[in-house]
Amino acid sequence: MSFDLKITGGIVYDGDGGAPIHANIGVKDGRITEIGACDAEADRTIDAGGAIVTPGFIDLHTHYDGQISWDQEMRPSVNHGVTTMLMGNCGVGFAPVKPQDHDRLVRLMEGVEDIPGTALHEGLTWNWESFPDYMNAIDAMSHTIDFGVMIGHDPVRVYAMGERACSHEKASEDDITKMRDIVREAMEAGAAGFSIGRTDVHRTADGDWTPSAEASVNELTGIASALDGLDHGVLQIVNDFNLEREGDQFDQEFSIVEAFLRASGDKPASISLMQRDMAPGDWRRILDETERLNADGVKLHVQVAPRAIGVFQGLQCTFHPIMAQPSYVEIKDKPLAERVAIMRDPAFKKQCLSETPLKLAGEGSSVPPIADTMIAAIELVANKFFRLGETPDYEQPADQSLGAEAKRDGVSAMEKLYDTCLEMDGRQLIYFPIYNYTDFNYDNVYKMLTHPNALPGLSDGGAHVGTICDASFPTYLLSYWCRDQDRIDLARAVQMLTADGADYLGLKDRGRLREGMRADINVIDHTKLRLGTPHMVQDLPAGGQRLLQPVTGYRATLVAGEQVIDNDQITDARPGRLVRFG
Repeated sequence: MSFDLKITGGIVYDGDGGAPIHANIGVKDGRITEIGACDAEADRTIDAGGAIVTPGFIDLHTHYDGQISWDQEMRPSVNHGVTTMLMGNCGVGFAPVKPQDHDRLVRLMEGVEDIPGTALHEGLTWNWESFPDYMNAIDAMSHTIDFGVMIGHDPVRVYAMGERACSHEKASEDDITKMRDIVREAMEAGAAGFSIGRTDVHRTADGDWTPSAEASVNELTGIASALDGLDHGVLQIVNDFNLEREGDQFDQEFSIVEAFLRASGDKPASISLMQRDMAPGDWRRILDETERLNADGVKLHVQVAPRAIGVFQGLQCTFHPIMAQPSYVEIKDKPLAERVAIMRDPAFKKQCLSETPLKLAGEGSSVPPIADTMIAAIELVANKFFRLGETPDYEQPADQSLGAEAKRDGVSAMEKLYDTCLEMDGRQLIYFPIYNYTDFNYDNVYKMLTHPNALPGLSDGGAHVGTICDASFPTYLLSYWCRDQDRIDLARAVQMLTADGADYLGLKDRGRLREGMRADINVIDHTKLRLGTPHMVQDLPAGGQRLLQPVTGYRATLVAGEQVIDNDQITDARPGRLVRFG
């Protein structure tokens, strides 16, 4: 039998974590039909000599819920070997929705996920109301990669309770029944699972808490019971354990998490894991709890990142150190070049630096309280501010920070940050590793990554577009941990990015290179795998901007046998479709 496509000369990592083999791969009708000699003729051949060949990556944590309705390319995830992504994380999304609530959900996503509201207003097609309608609508457009979608708590609550959902009114039994029925309908239509967000960090664009932030345990368990009895479905949880409030809420919050999981019929679940400076030991407590629950039959995983979870700051970004200075506020809406020219005036600089910062968070503002906290403590926080560099360095010692540089130069940290923001004509990026960098090294990140209950995640592809570009996580894991540091075996890293995610979601047709499986395949020049410096582009609807990050090393990425990446460039192929679970 001839092949549609043959991949030759590569080192094959099958996704199961075993030793790689030298083999060719034959593809026919979107499936892998042979791994071995593959002597038959092929319509087309990809030379994988000197490269590794892996299954396509599965990204468990993205927020393309709006972008998916207008964008076929799915950048930047497609550029980093991702062939299947999961949306609907953190309890937010755009379905179900009544027409009168369109703006409410836009304001929610704008605040929580830092996606420009103007882009959402112009880009969203809104040709849906129910969650099954939404699934049909996004499946009607071709995309580069496959996608699954979870249903989020916030839109479900708004749909069932209307205005009462946003005033943090306690859900009645009737409300809970409505929400459970909505989630069950979505699950039976093929949704991947249900997600919740319980965090003080998430606020709407108006500065309000998210609708479900204070949901009762009865509400959470009532909704979770919609998954009980189904043969598919996962739960996703983000919870900061109310770190901004007084007292230790950890045990109370984890008891709610446990009740939520058990009400689902012990469906597989994952919770975000990171080290926070304000509670540096909580990540260990979370791991202890996951170990306890797994020993008791509850399949709780932790989603982990391969590096610090941080933000980029700069005059083009959503946040930067000067943004609260009254003089800057007066010019903040001017074009970048004009702002830079004004800020270079010594008199303006002197006035700006002498001022007391304004409070940015609060009612009517999407700015999270952590921004005010950061600015108020800028002389201390600047010790965690770094220039990223032309070859991005995410793990820099404290003595390379801008705070340390200011001390050496005999100036205030604020002045150093002011001057840094003006570098590169105002396009300089300042990297602020908020989480996972308490000790200025990645020792704890390594412990998280190598924990048996860990799943790679938290890339937030499609979200926080003015502050991060963490869709590059798969590339970073393979290049930094496996090649540069040689601390994680490459076969294991590939397994984490492929089979582990497939097994968690219950996907039987992908995540491994085997005969009969979907031909979701990466051909990667591992020795040349590199990340470039993130840069701002204005390619969202209504001229909205986002950060993208150049990458080299992806010789080919196939989705169902069609090549969507050719030597790091997106092709015209659009084989991606909605994955319907169950």
